[in-house]
Amino acid sequence: MNRTAPLAGQVAVVTGASRGIGKGIAIGLGEAGATVYVTGRTRGSGDRTIDTTAELVSLAGGQGHAVEVDHAVDSEIDGLFELVESEHGGLDILVNNVFKIPDPPAWEGGFWEHPLEIWDGQVGIGLRSHYVASRSAAPLLLQHEGSMIFNITSPAGFTYLFNAAYSIGKAALDRMTHDLGLELLSKGVSVIGLRPGPVRTEFIQDQASAGASVLTEGVETPIFVGRVVAAVAADQGRFEMTGRVHWTTDLGSHYGLVDEDGAIPMSARERFKDAPRADPYASEPMTKLRLTRHGGVEVEN
Repeated sequence: MNRTAPLAGQVAVVTGASRGIGKGIAIGLGEAGATVYVTGRTRGSGDRTIDTTAELVSLAGGQGHAVEVDHAVDSEIDGLFELVESEHGGLDILVNNVFKIPDPPAWEGGFWEHPLEIWDGQVGIGLRSHYVASRSAAPLLLQHEGSMIFNITSPAGFTYLFNAAYSIGKAALDRMTHDLGLELLSKGVSVIGLRPGPVRTEFIQDQASAGASVLTEGVETPIFVGRVVAAVAADQGRFEMTGRVHWTTDLGSHYGLVDEDGAIPMSARERFKDAPRADPYASEPMTKLRLTRHGGVEVEN
């Protein structure tokens, strides 16, 4: 293995990479020398486009390729993997990241007050399209020994966060990680869930600039998440991680990673240690729970 470019010769697809976590993951894979196909709908030379992300991947040391894909259209997802197969014959890494953020953010109010587009974006794009991409990519992944799928999830997989549709989608994605991992177990393909805590994305910075109460200090950046993905992808023991969801800050500590500014983000596990678990099988009543501003939940004393 080339220690300065441990993923040289490997081919990756990162969905939803025009900005945010997807962009950081693509760059992190580029730092490790991978060939990275980045998808999204926004083209051009602006800061938040797949073309710019592809350029940054190449500048980081990889080979970036921008592919315009609407992940609400199954045929476009299939076409993406047909392109990758025609150019490389297989695939090593699939990162399911694409997500549609509601505008304005649906941080308050009940599900009955939100338009159905919230569900379509956060579950249709944020869950269904991951299943479609995994299904379409599977034949390519099976052609490359030791290939892997990463699902980018959230603490909302185990605690209520933002709104019902968001939390339902992330909880289902965690279960999808387990079940796809189980079905691919005998094939040697890893399916690994990665759970960042608060991440300083462009969206969060925009919200902070608009006066919203959001965390921006001591949190992960998208590049940090990308470096975690690259470190796991280069880890020969990663198959032991399959079918499970892992905190990115835990893995960053394990691999000795730092963020783009040299800082070490605060442990996301520690941030959420007291978050009430969304357990529909619990024997205790949920009557002591109450919603907080900006879509949180806490236990009343």
